[in-house]
Amino acid sequence: MDSSTLESQTRPDNFVTYESPFTLYSMAISPTTTTTHRRIAVGSFIEEYANRINILTFNEDTLSIKANPNLSFDHPYPPTKLMFHPNPTVSADILASSGDFLRLYSLRDTSIEPISLLNNSKSSEFCAPLTSFDWNELEPRRIGTSSIDTTCTIWDVEKGVVETQLIAHDKEVHDIAWGEAGVFASVSADGSVRVFDLRDKEHSTIIYESPQPDTPLLRLAWNKQDLRYMATILMDSNKIVVLDIRSPTLPVAELERHRGSVNAIAWAPVSCQHICSGGDDSQALIWEVPNVAGPNGIDPVSMYTAGAEINQVQWSAAMPDWIGIAFGNKMQLLKV
Repeated sequence: MDSSTLESQTRPDNFVTYESPFTLYSMAISPTTTTTHRRIAVGSFIEEYANRINILTFNEDTLSIKANPNLSFDHPYPPTKLMFHPNPTVSADILASSGDFLRLYSLRDTSIEPISLLNNSKSSEFCAPLTSFDWNELEPRRIGTSSIDTTCTIWDVEKGVVETQLIAHDKEVHDIAWGEAGVFASVSADGSVRVFDLRDKEHSTIIYESPQPDTPLLRLAWNKQDLRYMATILMDSNKIVVLDIRSPTLPVAELERHRGSVNAIAWAPVSCQHICSGGDDSQALIWEVPNVAGPNGIDPVSMYTAGAEINQVQWSAAMPDWIGIAFGNKMQLLKV
């Protein structure tokens, strides 16, 4: 990992920009590696029912991003998250989205076919809005969703059935992340990070609570390279809290160099110590998390300034040399 700043190297080959006709929020990078062309899904953020998902193609040889008009489709409400099927051997890209429901789509070369619409409500045709979801890399039949109704729902998406539904928190659940095959964690407006093991559904372990009671936690990222570590962000805070699940309640580190609220975090896919964050200060910062934090805090090792507040950060194992960010109506890939 280069310790120089991205900002000082903004040559044309260091970032690639896609400009959308609408404000962007959700983003996902396909793990399929059959060609030099990589699919990227982006979702609109329009405060009305009619929204869009566009499938883009990134060519790493020509450093270009193009939209495919045949792979652009309507989505009810802004998608709160997008993810591709984590197993790149599937015959077609499968894309999942959350919003009013959990939806799955099959992406062919020139067409999109809806696969399923999954409603986690047992008593109504309507579903409480889903804030996020995570696809289980080790058991891809499982997707876990988080909802404003305080629940997390574990789906068997191959059968289209609910495997289990848990009342996870006292307030809205804002995010969910898988660790091991049967272990997931969630964060909530109640200010807690809780870990659940599907072998013992009656109990959960609280590994962190906001220092100020009821300060909502918004996002959760579990370090896939070292499952001892996860990171979360607080509402209206410039701080990223890094946790070690072996020593609950006390953070390993608090990263506090953003000059505005942090909106998104993503661990590096090939390094267990690096994490990227994006915030309202229009900055994407890469941090190296030390084993022991010093008394004066931690400075980022790389910095990039975007053209507006950064809403989304993606650092995909499919493209470990590129970080995807979304701000305003632009999606950028940054070379790291």
